[in-house]
Formats: sequence, structure tokens, C-alpha cells
Amino acid sequence: MPTLTRVPGQATWAEPLHRIHLEVSSLARTESIVEIQGKQLRVSNLDKIMYPEVGFTKGQIIDYYVRIAPVLLPHLKGRPLTLKRYPNGVNGMHFYEKNCPEHRPDWVQTAPIWSPGNNKWMNYCLAQDLPTLVWAANLADIELHTSLSRGNDMMRPTFIVFDLDPGAPANIVQCCKVGLWVRDLFAKLGLEAYAKTSGSKGLQVYVPLNTAITYNETKPFAHEVARLLERQHPELVVSDMKKALRVGKVFVDWSQNDDYKTTVNVYSLRAKERPTVSTPVTWEEVEECLNAADPALLVFTSDQVLARVEKMGDIFAPVLKMKQKLPSPEKFSEFEGAKAGGVREGRASTKRSRTSSAREREKVMSAKGRRA
Repeated sequence: MPTLTRVPGQATWAEPLHRIHLEVSSLARTESIVEIQGKQLRVSNLDKIMYPEVGFTKGQIIDYYVRIAPVLLPHLKGRPLTLKRYPNGVNGMHFYEKNCPEHRPDWVQTAPIWSPGNNKWMNYCLAQDLPTLVWAANLADIELHTSLSRGNDMMRPTFIVFDLDPGAPANIVQCCKVGLWVRDLFAKLGLEAYAKTSGSKGLQVYVPLNTAITYNETKPFAHEVARLLERQHPELVVSDMKKALRVGKVFVDWSQNDDYKTTVNVYSLRAKERPTVSTPVTWEEVEECLNAADPALLVFTSDQVLARVEKMGDIFAPVLKMKQKLPSPEKFSEFEGAKAGGVREGRASTKRSRTSSAREREKVMSAKGRRA
């Protein structure tokens, strides 16, 4: 794994990236100016306890992100980042920050994104490099939440995501069963799917696309997948987000497939009792968790994830480049016969109607083009 070594007598970290290792104990307890890859930034309060239950500090958060950076950064690159900051640790208050802080260093890149809700342009941070990642971690941005699309083409998602959220007493074991159904469904459609834990209660399934497609196509398609699974497995699956319907079942959250939504990024820490991580897992591990009925099999902390990456590499990497074409909705007829008509209607209707967010953004972008 990468190591970050502080040069004796200086607040400078050596390069290249694969040699970087953060020795928290060697830094001042209050504030230090450090240099990473030729860029200077201020880090502070590195010994502050952020996870009280296990004594995990702010310095250890930064250290984790430095070490995981070689596999994490490709998944962040170009994607608008919403900061989720915990200034007083995971047990304290937190807040989301969509606009990149004005006090950011001038080398932190941003992406201007039109916000219909705020009726203005928002400058989202882009975590393009290690210095930016360390800067964000120093702001107590424990969790990294990113868009399904890149900032230079916001209406084009690069994958479809299904966030499998268990309603108690269901847990990740039941999510594994539903996740395997999602995998098998897409396998029948000729597409590959990849799984990762949410780092919290559930499981997330990603279907890479990386082709010319919009949310106007992926969102209704995802919705119909959720409905299909609900019809096939009503005892366990629900596609409606109403809390009352989710008791003991798994909510297949299809609604994340929208340009204004974000999803926790792979390899992100989560603000739980322990520093758990949204971790890519193999389908064999999903099956093992299901067969053993042991939710602990799919809970990974920061040190475990670093060891996994050392051994396995980035098993989520195919999501970034694999090109897959979303099939025609008529393919659902292979699984449900006449019921597939609902998919056709949904697909056709999206040609006539788009999300209000999409319409607003397209109007603004069109007006901007005319002014140019």
C-alpha cells in the first residue's frame, strides 16, 4: 500500500504516490503546513478523536485516504463531490456542503452545476488528486458522496445503481439474496453487474454502461427492474420508499438514478461506530454471506479494506471502463410475458417527459450557449 513519509525537520511528504505514508505522531498536534505533490495545505487537530467508540482520530482518517488513494481517486475523478462533514466526529452534528468552500486552495478544481432547486450555479468540488483528497479529509469530510455522472456531462450517467436498503429486522443477508436476483436478471439481459457494501446496513449493485445514455432512460429502466423484482418476490422486495412498507423487507432504491442525486463512493469511510468502508465485494462473498446468514461477513473497516486492496487490487475497476448497452425494455418479456408491457409504456413515456431537474438544466445550458 502507499506510504507517506514526513521528511525529518520539514512538513513535506515525499513523492511519488506509491511511496506516501502518513506518520500522524510526527506532526504537530494543532496545526502544520504540509506539502503533497508540490502543493501546500494546512492540516490541523490530527489527534482529535472522530470515532469515540474505537478512538479513531482525524489523522487516521487522513492516513486511510492517503493509503487508499491509488484505487479511490479513479472513482472520484471528474465527479461532482458533495462534502459530508463531521467537525466534531461521528457522534456530533454533521452537514452537507454542495458548494465547494470559498476558502479552498486555488488548486482545488470545481465543476459548475446548475441547481434548479436553488435557481443558481453551484461550484462542486472535484477530488482530482491526492492533495485535494487530503484537504477534504482535513475538513472532516468523512464520507465521500458523488454523482453517477461526471461534471462535464451531467445528464449522462456512467452506470445504473440499485441501493438495497433493508428494513429491520431484515439486514444485509436479505440484501444479498436480492442482490443476487439483480445480478441474475442483468445476466439474462447480457450485462455484468458489480457489488459493494454501503458501509452501513445495505448492499449496492452497479451496472456499468459508459455509453451514450441519459437519466431519462436509466431511471425508468431501474424503476421497472425494482417493480419486476417486487412482483416476483413480494415477500421480500419493495420498490416503494414508504417506511411502513419496508419492515422486514429490502427496498430496491431505484431513485438514485437521477442527475441531482449522489451515492456514497466506493472506498469511502462511513460515519458509524467504527470506521467502516463502502467496500467492493465479489459475488462469491455475497453468496457466502447469504448461505452463512452472517451479516458480519460483509462488514469491513479501514484496515481490512487496505489489506484487501493489497491482496486483491481494485475489483471495482471494471465499473469505470466497461461498455454495456442498456437493452431494449422488450427484453423483459422473457421474464414476465405480458407484464413487460409496463416497461414499454414507461420507456415510451420518458421520451415525452423528463425530470424537472433535467428540463431546468437543459434550458439553462441552452441559454448559456446562446449567450456565448
